[in-house]
Amino acid sequence: MASRRTYGSYDDGCAAAHALDLIGERWSLIVVRELMLGPKRFTDLRSGVLGASANVLSQRLRDLEEAGIVRRVTLGPPARAQVYELTEWGLELEPVLRALGRWGVRSPAMPHGAQVSNETTVLSMRTMLEDVPLGDVKVRLELRLGKGDVIRIDTTDGLVIERGSAVDPDAVVTAESTVFTSMAFYGRDLDEAIDAGDATVDGDPNAVRRFLGLLPALT
Repeated sequence: MASRRTYGSYDDGCAAAHALDLIGERWSLIVVRELMLGPKRFTDLRSGVLGASANVLSQRLRDLEEAGIVRRVTLGPPARAQVYELTEWGLELEPVLRALGRWGVRSPAMPHGAQVSNETTVLSMRTMLEDVPLGDVKVRLELRLGKGDVIRIDTTDGLVIERGSAVDPDAVVTAESTVFTSMAFYGRDLDEAIDAGDATVDGDPNAVRRFLGLLPALT
């Protein structure tokens, strides 16, 4: 079933135009971004889709469901909560998000330092490290972002950055996503963030520094 759009279809045979029919509404790709690491409840989506009202978010989710990009599922016990998740086809949008990120970060109007979600932090690292040689940087980190999001970072056999706990990590880093992003991409010193109480490291801080050294500066 075709997704409904408040401003109508482009009615264009171009596949790119049809893609915009499906995901071109404001907030649609942000919803996709927020589901890229796994399922979320509606209330959790609201905290990540900054600026969208509950009504608008509900409409975007309905549109994305109708398009076959998002689906609703009910978690098993003990949670038994209804969540939204990307379909396999929806997950194929990650390269699109990465490409938009690489393109958009070069804009002179890019709001560097603005608030970012946990998903933005993870996808930014995946994007910026996609073609970066890891060399002899072999680390296992557990990154605890914001309200309980746990991210596994592993460079011992290729690059893995995904939701989940690390096994025998070299260090566990705890910070808000905006703080970690400032260290990853904007040159904030790890020790300064720790001294300011904005980050903690349980384990080897040099392992964290080696990983951060892989990431290119964005300013």
